[in-house]
Amino acid sequence: MIDHATVERIKDAANIVEVVSEFVTLRRSGANYKGLCPFHDEKTPSFYVSPARGMCHCFGCGKGGNPIGFIMEHEQMTYVEALRWLANKYHIEIRERELTDYEKREQSERESMFIVNEWAMKYFQDKMQNDPDGIAIGMQYFRSRGFRDDIIQKFQLGYDLADRRAFAVAALGKGYKEEFILKTGICYKNDRGELIDRYAGRVIFPWIGISGKVVGFGGRLLDSRTKGVNQKYVNSPDSEIYHKDRELYGLYQAKKAIAKEDRVFMVEGYTDVISMHQCGIENVVANSGTALSIHQIHILHRFTSNITLLYDGDAAGIHAAMRGTDMLLSEGMNLKVLLLPDGDDPDSFSRKHTAADFRKYIEEHQTDFIQFKTDLLLRNERDPLKRSEAINSIIRSISFVINPILRDTYIHDCSVRMGLNEATLINTLNGFIRNNREERTSEEARATQQQQRIQTPQPTVSQTTPLEQASKVERMLVEMIIRYGDTIIYNNVETEDGGVMNLNIAQYIDYNLSVDGLKLANPLFAKILEEAVAHSQDEGFNAEQFFIHHENMDVSRIATDLCVDKYRMLDEQKTTANAEPKNKDELKAEEENRIENLRQQTEHLLNDFRMDYLEQRLRQLQAQISQASADHERLMQLMEEYKTAHELRSKLARLLGNNIIA
Repeated sequence: MIDHATVERIKDAANIVEVVSEFVTLRRSGANYKGLCPFHDEKTPSFYVSPARGMCHCFGCGKGGNPIGFIMEHEQMTYVEALRWLANKYHIEIRERELTDYEKREQSERESMFIVNEWAMKYFQDKMQNDPDGIAIGMQYFRSRGFRDDIIQKFQLGYDLADRRAFAVAALGKGYKEEFILKTGICYKNDRGELIDRYAGRVIFPWIGISGKVVGFGGRLLDSRTKGVNQKYVNSPDSEIYHKDRELYGLYQAKKAIAKEDRVFMVEGYTDVISMHQCGIENVVANSGTALSIHQIHILHRFTSNITLLYDGDAAGIHAAMRGTDMLLSEGMNLKVLLLPDGDDPDSFSRKHTAADFRKYIEEHQTDFIQFKTDLLLRNERDPLKRSEAINSIIRSISFVINPILRDTYIHDCSVRMGLNEATLINTLNGFIRNNREERTSEEARATQQQQRIQTPQPTVSQTTPLEQASKVERMLVEMIIRYGDTIIYNNVETEDGGVMNLNIAQYIDYNLSVDGLKLANPLFAKILEEAVAHSQDEGFNAEQFFIHHENMDVSRIATDLCVDKYRMLDEQKTTANAEPKNKDELKAEEENRIENLRQQTEHLLNDFRMDYLEQRLRQLQAQISQASADHERLMQLMEEYKTAHELRSKLARLLGNNIIA
């Protein structure tokens, strides 16, 4: 277990902007930062980060939190795993006791698989660096590709020995369970039940996820063995931690450069990525020869809206450049294409050129995708039927472009280049746009139906959050406690022992509820009030910061949700550089008005809470009265209580300005 002092050190060190920037490209917006939400698909940034509060929040999907909560949500980690992640980022040493056998068994399956993958990566590296066969075969292969030692280390490259049982023997000898060796896909069982190494005799390319964890591997046969072999590469099978359509090779190493350059280069293979890094171009990822998936596009879109497809100029490269492009356009990506000279791929081209020369070539030769497609399909094409099919394909791609001005520009350019009437092209375009919308609607309907079919009914309580379960008034009371609980609203209040004290909002709410014999119904809300009162005497106590960064993540999430106010966050963006400075009297009057407003709001909320209680109690009494008709004494007692409660409700209603009849 991590000790409390270390947890506090981690909390103090964790900077919300730095943490979120590991996964999201943020741009300053006044006092805050904003970017595309990492928790749902969006094209307009609605994800705000507040350095002052140490929290983030999406106004689209509602997710966010403090640094620990953000990592837990984004990386699907436990509280302790998130703490370890942050400790590693900020180089904070964690001293903890050795886990018991029982605790080891309780480790999550995902974490166990990550642990096996991490060890496997180091095993493959060690074999290539220290084993005679690894040096002679694996290292020699990478040397023949011209890879430097620093690049080999950067991408954690390795080699797996030709002995197909060696890895399993070593892993089991280190105590790793057969279950997870199989689930990661590093080994499989043959007909005799033996563990067989999937990558034996291959050089190894680890797939490192966006958070830095090893999610899978790619193994390549060496050049001398690839002749006549259809499958040069073997990748990890899909598992709990690895899905090929959700990963991009090299993204972990490239994410900062992508954000800095505001562009990503997409190539096909591992060595293309590695060679470009060695050349000095680091904002590059590979989809490993498959069409881009919607998940991969969403991941890239968090870092940039600009993508250049970078392939060799042969038929295979042209085919690769055409795959998934309509999907990229429909997701709002600005798409360019660059085909390298015949005989070159990004790997070979980067080894022949410096980064400056490569970038210059890119700038001079990359082409807007619509122009690329037009040149490709209509070049020297004279057959009317084929020209018609090509034009339809081009217009269909334009229909996926989100920006209407850009669509109009493309249509105008196509009209000029093709010598066709612009109105004809516009009619065709509108037809495609209508079809696209109908297809999306049908897909969404099918997805909804499928979701409804597979969903298992759950109790209502488990599907709602504490905030959703609570009454509106109770929620507003807790919001007041979290946001302003430390604010003094009454000075010099006499105590029972003859002394005086100042009452803050949390203490005032607690005092009023206790006098009336009331309490907050939600246990977490009651805990928040109790802790706010308990810490009220602490020097420098700030309720908002205390609860946002609370060790109980349920409390932290509630605090984050309640502290977020879109207009409040937008107000923080307004600069006060041109504002007239206020004198002390103006500042004092402003503060007095703020305190008075908070006092009135608190008293009004308490009366609303009392009203809610009385109305609920009156409904209970009505039900009891209808059931007690045979018991005269009990009936009279209930009638008297009902009369008293009704009178109290009427008085309270007049106080609140309501007009309640009977």
